[in-house]
This record gives sequence, C-alpha cells and structure tokens, in this order.
Amino acid sequence: MAVKSEQVEKNLVKLTFEVSASDFAEAMNKAYAKNAKKYNVPGFRKGKVPRSIIEKYYTEAVFYDDAINFVLPEAYENALNESGIEPAARPEIDVDEIKKGEAVKFTALVTTKPEVALGEYIGIKVNKIEHNVTEADIDNDIKATQEKNVRLVPVEDRSIQNGDIVTIDFDGSVDGVHFDGGKAEGYELEIGSNTFIPGFEDQLVGKNAGDDVDVNVTFPEEYHAPDLAGKKALFEVKIHDVKAKEYPELNDDFASEVSEFETMAEFRASVKERLEKMAEQKVKTETENAVIDKVCENAEVEIPEAMINEEVDKMINDFAQRLQYQGLDINTYMQYTGNTMEGFKETFKPQAEKRIKTTLVLEAIVKAEGIAVTDEEVNDRICEMAKQYNMEADKLKELMQERDIDNLKSEIAMTNAIDMLVNKAKISKPRGRKPKAESAE
Repeated sequence: MAVKSEQVEKNLVKLTFEVSASDFAEAMNKAYAKNAKKYNVPGFRKGKVPRSIIEKYYTEAVFYDDAINFVLPEAYENALNESGIEPAARPEIDVDEIKKGEAVKFTALVTTKPEVALGEYIGIKVNKIEHNVTEADIDNDIKATQEKNVRLVPVEDRSIQNGDIVTIDFDGSVDGVHFDGGKAEGYELEIGSNTFIPGFEDQLVGKNAGDDVDVNVTFPEEYHAPDLAGKKALFEVKIHDVKAKEYPELNDDFASEVSEFETMAEFRASVKERLEKMAEQKVKTETENAVIDKVCENAEVEIPEAMINEEVDKMINDFAQRLQYQGLDINTYMQYTGNTMEGFKETFKPQAEKRIKTTLVLEAIVKAEGIAVTDEEVNDRICEMAKQYNMEADKLKELMQERDIDNLKSEIAMTNAIDMLVNKAKISKPRGRKPKAESAE
C-alpha cells in the first residue's frame, strides 16, 4: 500500500493511503450481507433482494459507510506502521470519491505526540508528608460504625429535636405558584442535616407528629435552579411521625456484632491498624504527586489542542457514567448547575492538560532512563487484574490483544519511573514546622 506523509504544521501530519479495489469490493459484499434485510423491493422477499437490484433502486452508495468501516481501521493502522507515525489523538479522516473498480483513497490529519524537553528530574527536593493516626481519628471511625448501626425508635412524648428523623409531606410555592421538584410525600428528613434550604429544618424543631406547619424560606442566591434563586417560598408541611436515633452502646457486644472481634479492645486495635495503613498509602500517594508535580514543572512541552480536547471528552464521559450510577444524566445536571457543555468542557481543560503533560513527561523519563519491563512484571500485573475481575489469569491473558499488552507495559514502565523518581528524591521536613501530634499507642 502506497503511503504518503506530509508535515502540515508542528505535531500535525497529513497521511494519504489507499485500499485496493479488490479489498473494497470484498467490504461492499460484507456491507450488503449486513444490510440486505433492511431493504424492500417489490417482487422480492425481504432479505432476499439481490445486491444489484438494491443498488439499482438505492444506488451502491447505500453500502459505502459500512464498507468503509470494515476496511478503514486496518488500513489506517497499516498506514501508521508504514509511516512510523505515533498518533496522539483521534484523526480527522476524509475519503476521496469512490469509483467502482478503483482503489479508494483516504487522507488523515494525524496529531502526533509532542517532544518533551526534560528539566531536572533526579534528586527532586520535596517536603516530607506525614499523616499520623490519633485517638480522635479512631474514635470518629468507630462512631461512624456506630452511626451505621443506629436504631430508629418512635417519639411520642416530646417535640422534634435536632437529630430526629421526621416523615413529612411538603408542597412548595413561590408567589402562590407551585414549582417543579417542590412537592413530595412520605419524605424522611433528618433534622439538622442541612439537607433542605437553610431555615427549613429549623422551623420544624419544637413541632410534633400530626402538626401542619407553614415553613417560610428564601432560596440561596446561588441556587441550582436559576428561576428560584434568591426567591421567597412557602412550604406547606404535614408531619406524619418522628423517630429518634438510638445508638448501640460501645462495648464488647457491639464489637462482636460489627466485626470479627470479640472485644472492644480488639476491635479498636483493628481500626487503628486499618487507619494506619490508609495513612501510609496517603503519604505514599501525596509524596509521589509532589515529586511528579516538581518534575513536570521543570519540563517543557507544547501540548496540541486535539490531545487536550480528546482527554476532556474522556473525562466528561467518565463523569457522565458516574452520574448515571446515581440515577442522573448529564443534561439534567447541566440544567441544575446552569452550565453549558462548552462551559463544562472549559472547567475540565486544566486538569486534562495536567494529565497529558504528566503522561508525556513520564514516558520521556522511561525512554531517557531506558526503563524496561520484564515478562514477570507483566504476568504479575495480569494476575492482579484477574483477581479484580474474578477470573483465571491465563483466560484474561488469552482475551488481551497485543495492543492491550503494550498499554500494560507502558503503565508498568511509568510506575517504575515514578518509583525511581521518589527513591532518588530528597525528602526533608520543612524548616520551622511545629511537630505533629504523635500517633496514639
């Protein structure tokens, strides 16, 4: 396959390549087989219409898109390999006029990886990071477990207090007009949780089950719904019942119920051990980040806009998936926040640029230091992944393509580079800092 590359501008190459007439003809046959059932032609049963008849009625162009999709990925990959170009973002691909019996020509604008000018990266100076586990930390963690095991008991002999759970109906209006999202029935609300508009929960304190209460509030100026921001509202509230939290006593019985330990002393010791491991991991992560940030500050690289835009798109897709897990969609989120997609993308750009620069700098260090990855390291990482997926390591390896293995090697190499940078960094306590409280024994 004849491949031609032309430097259009810095980090942008125009790649010209083609697919032979015979290969494209085979792809057209695949496209026909895939789509034959879609077309109805008088005198023929659905799915039995010959290709020549479909092309006579609809023209052969009806199969072009699928035929191109069949041949383009491999043709583009081969063109990259032949030209030695390493793409850094999705290409912009155009196809020339398609003529029967002739090769199909494609042109691709390919963004290439920018060069990195490494600065100082060995012996980076950073402040020592410490996270000590205190008795208060242990107490708070145990209290959180206690909170999860709380019982709700009906309240009948007193009024509502902070901390109580009330079941209410409410219906809100602004200037006598009811608004979307302002009405609910059987809603459970913890008084003092600040879940509702400021002032709402306070006006239920001192009331009793069975009361009807008019709650007057003012929406915050920065409220997510612009049509309600800063406006006064009236909520008609019906209080159905009130429950108080009854906390389990922190004793040996509690320890045996919430853990594998029989005594509170053993449970407390296990909490301390877990928190110390978390603190150790936090120190490791923050130290790595501090070193990497310094290394990246010392490096120079001009990142193409296409790389940033593609990374932003990935980050927004990830964010949209997290919203879906919470039962929301990104369009609804945009409405609530009063944002636009363009504005939303702008907020992600600095983080996207930082991610890209970090990756490029680490890749440059891997190359400069000749950091290699052994087969044993790859197999160990595959075993770790297999445990996460709850499958056999050999089965996972069979499913992985060559590109997956290459990506895995790249990740391991960058991890090794980070370890090297941290091990060679000069880590010291900042001058004049007061000593932190020692860990509880």
